[in-house]
Amino acid sequence: MSPRLHRPRRRTVGLTLLAVVAVLAGAWTWYTQPQPLLPEAGASLASTADVTFTQVDGRLEWGPADGAYDTGLIVYPGGKVPPAAYGPLAQEIAGDGHLVVIVPMPFNLAVFGIGAADGVIAAHPEVQTWAMAGHSLGGSMAAQYAADHRDVIRGLAFWASYSATDMHDAPIRVLSIYGSLDAGAPRMSGPEARASVPADAVYQEIPGGNHEQMGWYTGQPNDPPATIPRAEQQHAVAAATIRLLAGLTVP
Repeated sequence: MSPRLHRPRRRTVGLTLLAVVAVLAGAWTWYTQPQPLLPEAGASLASTADVTFTQVDGRLEWGPADGAYDTGLIVYPGGKVPPAAYGPLAQEIAGDGHLVVIVPMPFNLAVFGIGAADGVIAAHPEVQTWAMAGHSLGGSMAAQYAADHRDVIRGLAFWASYSATDMHDAPIRVLSIYGSLDAGAPRMSGPEARASVPADAVYQEIPGGNHEQMGWYTGQPNDPPATIPRAEQQHAVAAATIRLLAGLTVP
């Protein structure tokens, strides 16, 4: 058979492969494209009279202005959500006397940065008691880290999230807080989620809250509109997390 008869077929296969690669590249770009931030997020990246803000190696850190703290909270962002979206929450929690560190994730996906807490803990030997918090995917990955470091992490706050690993026997105090309108609320508070965490875990539903209002960003897909102001939902999350931190004991 003449080689000329093979060329169209090879050309067709090559064009098909290029098309597949282009589609996959486009899908990956869309999937990892970060959600747009609201102005409040950027405004939180600053020191105030009560809270000092610093940025170290990409980490966003808030602490009480007087430098007096012995408890630290490491926050894992939700999928596709930039760390700054949780800045106002961090500011409020730090104002109660805690160090709060939000870590960036590769491609804005915590599944690629489960061990990110290692660097935070190493950088702050002054902290006596560590806890973690995470929104959505970030919460599940924070749970994975906490389960693997139960001798270090004393508390864990799920912000519209749940554990993807069995940590029911871990000596860790757990908070699960979520909006009543969050489409994933039944999964966050259902039997499977409860069986994966210690029996004394605290569950708190925010009436009228949704998924997106756990941070200051927009564009959350398939998220029902909240019926309460974002600031109200944020304050409920901060207050519940502060209560969790206040109840932790020094290891």
